[in-house]
Amino acid sequence: MTAETTALQTASEAFIRYLRDVRQLSPHTVSNYQRDLASLIACCDERRRTDPAELHEADIRAWVSQLRRQGLAGSSIQRALSAVRSFFTYLGREQGHSRNPAAAVQAPRQPRRLPRTLDTDQVNRYLQFSDDDLTARRDSAIAELFYSSGLRLAELAAVNVGDIDRHEQLLTVTGKGRKTRTVPVGAVALAAVERWLQVRPQSTDPALFLSQRGSRISVRNIQDRLRLQGRRAGMYQDVHPHMLRHSFASHMLESSGDLRAVQELLGHANIATTQIYTHLDFQHLAKVYDAAHPRARRRKPGGD
Repeated sequence: MTAETTALQTASEAFIRYLRDVRQLSPHTVSNYQRDLASLIACCDERRRTDPAELHEADIRAWVSQLRRQGLAGSSIQRALSAVRSFFTYLGREQGHSRNPAAAVQAPRQPRRLPRTLDTDQVNRYLQFSDDDLTARRDSAIAELFYSSGLRLAELAAVNVGDIDRHEQLLTVTGKGRKTRTVPVGAVALAAVERWLQVRPQSTDPALFLSQRGSRISVRNIQDRLRLQGRRAGMYQDVHPHMLRHSFASHMLESSGDLRAVQELLGHANIATTQIYTHLDFQHLAKVYDAAHPRARRRKPGGD
């Protein structure tokens, strides 16, 4: 090992001691930092970059490319880059290094996973409850309200009886960041809520939906009840609250094309979050096009 290599290694070891002794990070986190820095050092050694002051953005990019060739996911590369940025920030503070060669380097973007949704036929099948007892009425009202108004799980669990204006068919919910919004409630969902209120046990708890113990139903209980209904309805996948929310958004956008309105209904602070549903819509349109257009299908090699 050369003196220059020792300089980079020594700086790395000093940083690890700082994380462990001063910042008192967990052993698992410190181990991750060690692994990421060791990977960078090995790559830089191959490029004959053996001192922290010698490293440039091109060296960091070469390292990121190497990580990609090794098959690391974008999220893992992002974590490694974060560790290296922290390393050079530390060197800047402790040793006066003026540059952070990793500052402008970005990890490769991960393909954005589209949320799973149900089509309208699947939703209709899911919302058919065979029983009509107290629990079934409650669960039906919960499921209908999710799909009718596109609520988040925490939002629905927090709804109180007084939050619903049954005359105006509106519901006021508190979303992320303690922001409130008012959303419409469809006639079918409102009727399901009315059926539940007819049998809702008397309780001092203002919650709209109660557990069997007479207190506000928990988010875990809601998740379990929706999953159970999906199995009873013969769904091929577990149904969860966000799947109903995603289905609401996708179906609303598909029918209206009004991205801004869907953004308001969902309570998204940034319209970019809502735009993911346009990709779902385009997927649907692409499937229709491929199935219907006479020139959509590729010809087989050697075909006429």
